[in-house]
Amino acid sequence: MAISLSKGQKISLTKGNPGLSSITVGLGWDVNMYDTGTAFDLDSEAFLLGGNGMCTQDTDFVFYGNLEHPSGSVKHMGDNLTGEVEGDDEQILVELSQVPANIERIAFTVTIHDAEVRRQNFGQVNNSFIRIVDNATGTELVRYDLGEDFSIETAVVVGELYKHNGEWKFNAIGSGFTGGLASICKNYGLDAE
Repeated sequence: MAISLSKGQKISLTKGNPGLSSITVGLGWDVNMYDTGTAFDLDSEAFLLGGNGMCTQDTDFVFYGNLEHPSGSVKHMGDNLTGEVEGDDEQILVELSQVPANIERIAFTVTIHDAEVRRQNFGQVNNSFIRIVDNATGTELVRYDLGEDFSIETAVVVGELYKHNGEWKFNAIGSGFTGGLASICKNYGLDAE
């Protein structure tokens, strides 16, 4: 049975799961009835961050345009253009033992593609979640349901994996941004252009 987290809660993934080395981060969402008549295209991303909370290079940003980190530690499983599936809409695989030593955190985000042009925001999205699955057993370890706390935001930092005292932990963040992908990239020290 997965542990259900609330915003701001942190949990160790490896303490209760010794030998945990390969996980899938599943992200999902639904579009509610108050849509704009234009199709929604939500995208998940992973930012591999150094000790200063910033990406050290452009390839530390894993998304539909850069599906795999050079280390092989983080792999995006592809862009779902419609979100019309049951369960995870997009998945990111993480090989914990392959994460480079200089990477202390991996932030998982969801953005709305062309949100400003399409007049869309996370107030029109519901049932958003992130979950972490042990790839060896298929067991869901952690789940964080974001709730309906957003209105004008076009990007959300959903959660973070981070290393602390040799353990991998997860932090349920649920922090929204306006300005879409460009603003979230800037937050992590990258230029979205």
